[in-house]
Amino acid sequence: MTDRNQFQLLRERRFLPFFLTQALGAFNDNVFRNATVLLIGFEMGLSTEQITTYANVAPALFILPFFLFSASAGQIAERFEKTRVIRFVKLFEIAAMTIAAYGFLARDAVVLLSVLFLMGLHSTLFGPIKYAILPQALREEELVGGNGLVEMGTSLSILLGMMLGGSLIAASGAYGPLLASLAVLAIALAGYLVCRAIPPAPATAPELRFNWNFLAETWRAIGFVARDRTVFNAVLGISWFWFFGIVFTAQLPNYTKLHLGGSDGVYILALALFSVGTGIGSLLCERLSGHKVEIGLVPFGSIGLTLFGIDLYFARPSAAAHTGLSPLAFLVAPGSARIALDLALLGMFAGFYIVPLFALVQSRAERSQLSRIIAGNNILNALFMVVASLLSGALLNLAHLSIPQLFLAAALLNAAVAVYIYTLVPEFLLRFVDWILIHTLYRITTRGLEQIPEQGPALLVCNHVSFMDPLIILGSIRRPVRFVMYYKIYNLPLLKPLFRAAKAIPIAGAREDPEILARAFEEIDRELAAGHLVCVFPEGGITRDGTIQPFRPGVEKTLARRPVPVVPMALRGLWGSIFSRRDSALGRLRLPRRFRARIELVADAPIPAERATAAALEAKVRELRGADA
Repeated sequence: MTDRNQFQLLRERRFLPFFLTQALGAFNDNVFRNATVLLIGFEMGLSTEQITTYANVAPALFILPFFLFSASAGQIAERFEKTRVIRFVKLFEIAAMTIAAYGFLARDAVVLLSVLFLMGLHSTLFGPIKYAILPQALREEELVGGNGLVEMGTSLSILLGMMLGGSLIAASGAYGPLLASLAVLAIALAGYLVCRAIPPAPATAPELRFNWNFLAETWRAIGFVARDRTVFNAVLGISWFWFFGIVFTAQLPNYTKLHLGGSDGVYILALALFSVGTGIGSLLCERLSGHKVEIGLVPFGSIGLTLFGIDLYFARPSAAAHTGLSPLAFLVAPGSARIALDLALLGMFAGFYIVPLFALVQSRAERSQLSRIIAGNNILNALFMVVASLLSGALLNLAHLSIPQLFLAAALLNAAVAVYIYTLVPEFLLRFVDWILIHTLYRITTRGLEQIPEQGPALLVCNHVSFMDPLIILGSIRRPVRFVMYYKIYNLPLLKPLFRAAKAIPIAGAREDPEILARAFEEIDRELAAGHLVCVFPEGGITRDGTIQPFRPGVEKTLARRPVPVVPMALRGLWGSIFSRRDSALGRLRLPRRFRARIELVADAPIPAERATAAALEAKVRELRGADA
């Protein structure tokens, strides 16, 4: 495991210029949007009907380019060198902000709404590059930290941009439009200058033929997403996150006014709590995941979103008794601390939820298709956001729900969706349970796991010290692993559904049940043929004295049928734990001698199948384990 801190990336050219470019883009986007909202809503003397019309049209104009141009943007990001595309996108932003400056100075709502469409196009073009460039610039163990920094930077940029855009118009009187014009132009120019320092990122599909039929290409982009089930479910999870987020953030201004009794300052405070919480959660992902893509954090995040969404309803279900409260007056009012904590924790668990999903897509998707997969993701995200807006409007206006009731409905729906997703994809829930259990009991250090093949089949062989060995290995390796396990343990009534969901392979001795043994070898061969990792414990059982027992020849039989690379691994520090056989069954009921014990998982370079005899593998595992069982 690397000891590098994710903040070290901010000192390296391969990450910092890109980080600043995307942060400045999000910052400028929100300066412009909030300045436009306040100018149209409060400073232009428009009628209520006009303001309502513009307010309803604005979100549609921003989202429309995602439907029309995402697929083309994905093709561009694959076909051309990404740094050149980024420079073009930032020049496009300067042009759009020049038009915006005219719209501000002329106080022309139509021009400003047209620029809103252009900024939606800007985000559409930049989106596939934003997430596809990270795997090219970062190492595998840096993906989670890099994504965490990007999400943190985006959250804070959105908050600061809204604050600046609103203050320029609201606090500057007649000079507001001029200051807003200068601000958006200056930020756009800064973004272009910074992006010129981004190192080259070669095209991943330079031979790609551009398809001008955006409808056909949109369908094709969604097809790329659906091609890999894990990627598809991760994208659905991301899209659901935007559905859930739109329900909450779109209602935040009215919620602040009607149920918190707050002024505009309280709205900014609520947004700040959520944004800072998201930034903290995003940054914590790297430490909690141990520098790897840990999808076990996704259920953790969804549980938090549900719990604190429900609590937000119970914290203030009715209208506020007072109105026009300042931020300080709100914070000292009874019950406000609970609401503030709910908002911050909603943001934090949102970070736990979204960062691993983006990292999972980046790590599992085919590199030459990643930009188009991100484009397909953006299309689905936009669709989910539109549905969220329509459903929220229907529940508020037709079903006459209050905003807190809408929050409660969204939180309960989030729980139902989570249960459904984790039923379809048990890997998410299994990794969560594994992550909680292992990180509660142990402090794990890993070495050499980067030598496990990123793609394709491989056989993992390891010494067997305790009943926890499969969970430790599963929680330490990024790829899914199929474990071969003794059939009597596999058939335990309460645990069998869990083992089946993990796609474990039951096996028996030749004298016990030859039929189960034959089926096990058939299943192992099928999993390897499908390109998966299969882990076996060649000793045939858990050690009873802490030493490695002779390896059985089943490994050689497997490799004779399917010659694949073999990765030797060793577990260290587990002998004597509560789950080892150092004690009797009664003794194993005691509390652990070493709570949060330090253990280690070590892997060596893959061994070709023709050299992977049982004796050679046993010798290598003994060498890796050393004197520590």
